[in-house]
Amino acid sequence: MDFLPTPLADYVELYTQAEDDVLKKLNRETNANIQYPRMLSGHLQGQILKMFSKMIRPSNILEIGTYTGYSAICLSAGLRNNGKLHSIEINPELEEMIQKYINLAGLKEKVELHFGNALEIIPTLKPIFDLVFIDADKINYSNYFDLVIEKLPHGAYIIADNMLWSGKVIDPTEKQDADTAALVAFAKKVQADPRVENVLFPVRDGLMVMRKI
Repeated sequence: MDFLPTPLADYVELYTQAEDDVLKKLNRETNANIQYPRMLSGHLQGQILKMFSKMIRPSNILEIGTYTGYSAICLSAGLRNNGKLHSIEINPELEEMIQKYINLAGLKEKVELHFGNALEIIPTLKPIFDLVFIDADKINYSNYFDLVIEKLPHGAYIIADNMLWSGKVIDPTEKQDADTAALVAFAKKVQADPRVENVLFPVRDGLMVMRKI
């Protein structure tokens, strides 16, 4: 969800680096053929993720929730030489499309895809991650955080998407569905955790950026 008025949102995108051809094609195909296309990171958020990655210069990135691969391509832009992005997706039916665009982006050697339950896959991964992007089932955000936080070096970053959840996070507690309640609980958990410093950006549907201290 975008919270800015459409003309102002258009202005923001006008003065944001344009999508490259691969991302444009991926954006179009996702919107035309894939269920729930709103799950795509999209132009503005994609460029923000790319910029964060280039600022951090990670050796290894973990992405929890690949969807069609848009954010994976953006995040990979900041990888160091010989760096790798590990991306976990629960829906194996998306594998062909994800791999197609990863290859078109020239990232075949830099992106390793994992299909299955992230709660089971994360403990099996060996790399030390400098950047983690959480964009999967909202119920498990706190669980994903718990699985990765102790494995991260000091100065590593976690970015969580959908932290405003179309504005539903400020609904009265009794009106919140399970996903909304889980996101609110996660926000409170992060805010109270002395291991991280954090800021919630009102970008698109809300990006919570955390740095391990």
